[in-house]
Amino acid sequence: MSKRLKGKTTIVTGGSSGIGESIACLFAKEGANVVILARREREGLEVSNKINKNGGISTFIKCDVSIRENVDMAIESAVKKYGNLNILVNNAGGGAPENFPNEDDEGWQRVLAVNLSGTFYCSRAIWPHLVSAEGGSIINVSSVAAQRGFSKKMFELSPRAPSASYYAAKAGVDAFTRYIAGVGGQYNIRVNGIRPGQIITPLTDRGNGEHSLKGVFDFVQILDGPGYPKDVANAALFLVSEDGRFITGEILNVDGGMPAKL
Repeated sequence: MSKRLKGKTTIVTGGSSGIGESIACLFAKEGANVVILARREREGLEVSNKINKNGGISTFIKCDVSIRENVDMAIESAVKKYGNLNILVNNAGGGAPENFPNEDDEGWQRVLAVNLSGTFYCSRAIWPHLVSAEGGSIINVSSVAAQRGFSKKMFELSPRAPSASYYAAKAGVDAFTRYIAGVGGQYNIRVNGIRPGQIITPLTDRGNGEHSLKGVFDFVQILDGPGYPKDVANAALFLVSEDGRFITGEILNVDGGMPAKL
């Protein structure tokens, strides 16, 4: 293997399972030092230990990205251990069980805090280290929810829809991605996003290997079947590696193809 990320230190938030775990494992396989930030300590340590047992280099740091002080301390710890930071993957996120107009204030604020504020806190904390390294890369994991609405037919095909707070937060992540890509250009910092679609993860699996929104996705997708965390990880690797050196400010859909975008 070419070890496309050899010598690079990567921060992966929400790296204890699903898409974050897949990105952490792939980046480590490609030679990166991987720092996993997540709230769930047991799961995070399991992923880190798995990477290390397979010959990679990884460290787990317990962190709630919605709390600025947690983020600042985690980034400081990563710098002390590895000395340099080169890549950030803002993957931590999630929605609320309720939806508009029944979503309460607490749920709304919590979802925005994790998805949007967490992305801001982590990007701001790592920024001076990317500048001092004379360049780097940030990937913000968004969602197809950021650019699509829900029709009456889609509601009929699904028992639920993602929360309104999740839609709003991920749209904010998209806008923030484009904004800091512009700021980063002068420092050789590339910033891109990924919008996953029907990706099977522990959070989206119905328990039978099917996505909880399978009916909706099957209705709007061009390609058959679901995607998997490795599909998102492969896209992230392309964007942060030298292969994606001339790409910034882009948000790549990994969604099986959707012909209609609102």
